[in-house]
Amino acid sequence: MQGGDLYDEDFVAWIERQAALLRAGPLTALDRANLAEELEDMGKAKRQELRSRLEVLLTHLLKYQFQPAMRTGSWLGTIGEQRHRIEDVVEESPSLRPLLAELLEDAKLYKRAVQKAALETGLPAGTFPPVNPYGRQALEDHFWPGPGPHPDLD
Repeated sequence: MQGGDLYDEDFVAWIERQAALLRAGPLTALDRANLAEELEDMGKAKRQELRSRLEVLLTHLLKYQFQPAMRTGSWLGTIGEQRHRIEDVVEESPSLRPLLAELLEDAKLYKRAVQKAALETGLPAGTFPPVNPYGRQALEDHFWPGPGPHPDLD
């Protein structure tokens, strides 16, 4: 089965074949067009993962700050989980670090976080700041917005 045919029939088998060809050396046998597209898509997926995790983090920080009476262990767990996963993604792909800084200032991403926080809390969207008030602090383990008490995770 040719590279393009296998790509359409069995994606995992195609990936395994491409990896074997790369290791074996006959680069002319590679399905270069599809391989290039998939490699680009893998990079896009990592960027999308970073964007998605940051949106979830901001949503929960807003909920944490603006509904202190409703704070739960689940919210704390989600905040911690997203911070750790964002750190993992950036450690695995340091070239994404500038994107992280960019996303923290992305008005569209923050607006989505506000919309989710408003839906999940029942608070009007206007309750929340119009721009991301957290900046890079959002990623810090010891940062907890709003009135205390705050968890001591040491």
